[in-house]
Amino acid sequence: MRNLFSNRAMNISMALLLSGSSICVNAQKTEPVKLATAKSMDKIDVMIGGRLFTTLLFNDSMYKPVLYPIYSSAGTMVTRGYPMYPKADEPTDHPHHMGLWFNYENVNGLDFWNNSFAIPAEKKAQYGWIKTDAITEKKDGNTGVLAYSARWTNQKNETLVTEKTRYEFSGTSHQRIIDRTTTLTGVMDDVAFNDAKDGMLGLRMAHELQIPTMKDQKFTDDKGIVTTVKASTDKTATGNYITSEGKEGDSAWSTRAVWCKAYGKMGADSISISIIDHPSNPNYPTFWHARGYGLFAANPLGEKVFTNGKSAKNLHLKKGESVTFKYRIIIQDDKKTFTPKELDNIAKEFAKK
Repeated sequence: MRNLFSNRAMNISMALLLSGSSICVNAQKTEPVKLATAKSMDKIDVMIGGRLFTTLLFNDSMYKPVLYPIYSSAGTMVTRGYPMYPKADEPTDHPHHMGLWFNYENVNGLDFWNNSFAIPAEKKAQYGWIKTDAITEKKDGNTGVLAYSARWTNQKNETLVTEKTRYEFSGTSHQRIIDRTTTLTGVMDDVAFNDAKDGMLGLRMAHELQIPTMKDQKFTDDKGIVTTVKASTDKTATGNYITSEGKEGDSAWSTRAVWCKAYGKMGADSISISIIDHPSNPNYPTFWHARGYGLFAANPLGEKVFTNGKSAKNLHLKKGESVTFKYRIIIQDDKKTFTPKELDNIAKEFAKK
């Protein structure tokens, strides 16, 4: 497959100049960010340079707040459309994979990750629910700020932890940047995030950014329905992964790295999505739950799974104790995308934040 990395440096001034979460590359002009609340009052559009970048959806029926869909600066949807905006040629597995989200598979035995409209009512007691209580900050500018408070609850509406999340959005003519900071605080006497595969920051990418495969792929959704994607008929996927440790393709899965980049062709452009871990996060650098079928996740707490049982990472919060997670997500569209050296420099700057 054609390698979409450029071997030419983009000459990041400084090599990087940061203003808030803004990265100024090749003197690209920062575009203004405007946050618009919908009449329904349960979603907020993030506009950058007058174009829709993403929408925060926080209706309780979603089972978690999500940024969905997400667009490049050129207006290309880089997240999968299903389930709300399905496309004819994309897989319909894992209905809980919507846009960009943050949750976990095993919190005091409750599964927050896999909850969706597809879970039958008689099984709902096994699943957790993240309910957004309030939008606590909303600010336009060169860097847009959007913050909310939420509760991680069981189906009886009993709160396990509270969540405070703050987004910073910025962009230029060829980039969109999300800085997410999430603080979880224990409400129950002991909240255990037990080592599990599915967590924590998750993104489901567009079909084009999946890794091409020579094998047929079968997916089973939460209703037991099996979807088969034939390798011979899948002409859409063009994607790949690379990590800060040099792992590529499917080999990125279960490895640790400061950053991971997914990239591929969408139309005439090279598109990349880079996720950068922060050194203050638990178990840094994170493990990458990066799957060829389009799931792109950073999970610092899945160590037992990712090391085949050699070690484990279980996080416990006593009542009143807090833990914070910080991530940077960069969506880039252009004839070329960031080189590993450039991403190393961006990660070093992000580490200072």
